[in-house]
Amino acid sequence: MSFTTTKISPTENITSFKKTSLLKLLRSLPVLLLSADCLGLLVCIEITLVLRLERIINPFEPVVLGFSCLVLMGLYLADAYHPENQIAGLRAPYRVMLSMGLVAVFTSALIYISGTWFNQYLTGRGILLPTLGIFTIWAVALRVLAAQWLRSQAKKTSWLMLGTDENSIKFTQQLLIKRGLGKLFVLSDEENPTYSQYDQINSIGRVDDLSNWSQNSWSIVIVSESIQLSESQMQLLRQMRLRGIPVYKVPDMYEALCYKLPSSLLHDRWFAFSNGFCLIPGDFNIKVKKLIDIILAGLLFLCLSPFMLLVAIVIKLDSPGPVFYSQMRTGLNNKPFRVYKFRSMYQDAEKRGAQWAGEKDPRITRVGRWLRLARIDELPQIWNVIRGDMSLIGPRPERPEFDANLQQEIPYYQCRYMVRPGITGWAQVMYPYGASVEDAYEKLSYDLYYIKNYSIWLDLAIAFKTIRVVLLGKGR
Repeated sequence: MSFTTTKISPTENITSFKKTSLLKLLRSLPVLLLSADCLGLLVCIEITLVLRLERIINPFEPVVLGFSCLVLMGLYLADAYHPENQIAGLRAPYRVMLSMGLVAVFTSALIYISGTWFNQYLTGRGILLPTLGIFTIWAVALRVLAAQWLRSQAKKTSWLMLGTDENSIKFTQQLLIKRGLGKLFVLSDEENPTYSQYDQINSIGRVDDLSNWSQNSWSIVIVSESIQLSESQMQLLRQMRLRGIPVYKVPDMYEALCYKLPSSLLHDRWFAFSNGFCLIPGDFNIKVKKLIDIILAGLLFLCLSPFMLLVAIVIKLDSPGPVFYSQMRTGLNNKPFRVYKFRSMYQDAEKRGAQWAGEKDPRITRVGRWLRLARIDELPQIWNVIRGDMSLIGPRPERPEFDANLQQEIPYYQCRYMVRPGITGWAQVMYPYGASVEDAYEKLSYDLYYIKNYSIWLDLAIAFKTIRVVLLGKGR
């Protein structure tokens, strides 16, 4: 890393400090946008009705609620509640317009098919579609303003990092390049830090100079795991913390900012004293989770049985071989179990031994490619949930042939088997397709976050994200 040495005086304020952390603003922004959308939808409907029919309506009418849910679902699928993200080259305003266009087509088709085009005042030609047009302007303007506001807040944000070990530098690069959350300044614990593979790090001195910089209005202070601080330096950090400046260790910062916990940053002491990890044997949460799994899996099995029968027929017609494919996987407490899936590869695809499936694997059949894209091949695993081998939501079960190598390569890899594996999970919805040790490491970081921060609400978020993955064709 080539440090850029800044010419800033320790007595100079680097930024006007904001008491509200940018991280808190980022976490609350989706909720604020959702609330504004709900209000905007209601206002737009009332405006249209007043202009067209000179009347107002009860916002809890079924048609209004159904239309509102459809619009909000379209925005969610377009990931419009994270205006800072760019997906497939499209920024949030363009994703909003695209999703609202699809909602307009779907709404028009639904109204026409139901025969209410002329019969109901709410579903007439001049009500819902003009409402959608007005609301699109509202939603786009809201995202543009939110993105501009985030950028302005980021420019006012200054981060201080103590220490320059390799893992800390990787974090800063992710912070600077991928997130754009302000400027980062470093107090090094090395005499001449020169890591040529990185850049854009502002070195302002040594950790020994912390007393000269502690009075600055830093937004956040990040402390490297490897650094050894003296008692006086710890007192300075305590004073900064009591002044309202958040102080994080690097793993905790990863958890708060990136929703993952890279295992290379963790150690036994961290596990021993960290909060969370409530999915332990005998805990009330795990009993409730298992009960919910059995009830929902049973309902899904009954509802999806006709569809699964149709899939089985299509697989049989497409290529020779059995409809189902079974495989040994590693489950709770490293106990192996047999998982069941719809066959998506040609027969004898693994005659050369076990290997990871590639993104464009030639062993995958024509129908199998679509099954994987929509994750339909995973549906028979509902039976594994009913049997108790798996959960609906949890870490993806890996094959024993790969586990042995991954446990040697990746620290704390075995922790993912503290809980039952799942059909879908935090890693599956947060990380794209991957088939390597590096990908397994990234997926583990999300699995550890899930295990540590498990809640019913996190499971619900994963369920909604899974729906988006399936509908947008981002399956594995």
